[in-house]
Amino acid sequence: TAEPLEYHRSFLKENCRPDGRELSEFRTTTLNIGSISTADGSALVKVGNTTVICGIKAELANPTVEAPGKGYIVPNVDLPPLCSSRFRPGPPGEQAQAASQFIADVIESSEVIQTEDLCIERGKLCWVLYCDLMCLDYDGNVLDACIIALLAALKNTQLPEVTINTETRAPEVNLEERRGLHIHKHPVGASFCVFDDSILIVDPTAEEESLSTAPLTVVTDEEDRLCAVHKPGGTSLSGEKLQECISRATVRQREIQKLIDKVLHSVKTAE
Repeated sequence: TAEPLEYHRSFLKENCRPDGRELSEFRTTTLNIGSISTADGSALVKVGNTTVICGIKAELANPTVEAPGKGYIVPNVDLPPLCSSRFRPGPPGEQAQAASQFIADVIESSEVIQTEDLCIERGKLCWVLYCDLMCLDYDGNVLDACIIALLAALKNTQLPEVTINTETRAPEVNLEERRGLHIHKHPVGASFCVFDDSILIVDPTAEEESLSTAPLTVVTDEEDRLCAVHKPGGTSLSGEKLQECISRATVRQREIQKLIDKVLHSVKTAE
């Protein structure tokens, strides 16, 4: 407690961490899909103690003038005081805003959903998906948990059928007929922390995050395409180390995609 950095260094010398994990080992990840009955799609993810829930609400709206043939996706990450004493009540803090922006960038760069698919009638009507991500327990690596929760919730989302009445031109929603979204790509993140400018550890806890010299998040999809690299400051990384992170991220992508498919399959079987 008195010397947290020295305490962590003594473990890193032995190539392990205070919680018994190896440097490149993720915490146990669990997933629950469809946990919010009032949402159009939802998922709850736990990475170690870090817990994030995602609820998706679909609303009808007018497309923007710039993109008349597209719908849109609005992500919002909430880090309430409930999840950690480091967050204060009130408007979203810097970390929550940065996380929301990062998730929006990942959605756009990975093309997880083609926004054209959300258009019902060009220039007249489209879907807008409000993706609310709330952290219930913060113990580091919230970005990875958010991406998994978002992807699983999108795969769980069912949109009602909408037709436009030919006479009145008013939209008619048929809640009985629902269909899933077409997920084009499966982006998954892997977060790292740099210790003492040289040691890389994966899936950091909140304490490891606060002691590290730089954070890094790498997002890849199932085709090993790099969707995003997020490194907000800190010490520099060599190309070699970055390549190491990208390789670990591609392995993680496969693990998480398997997990999501497995849980979705068990949900379908239970129905």
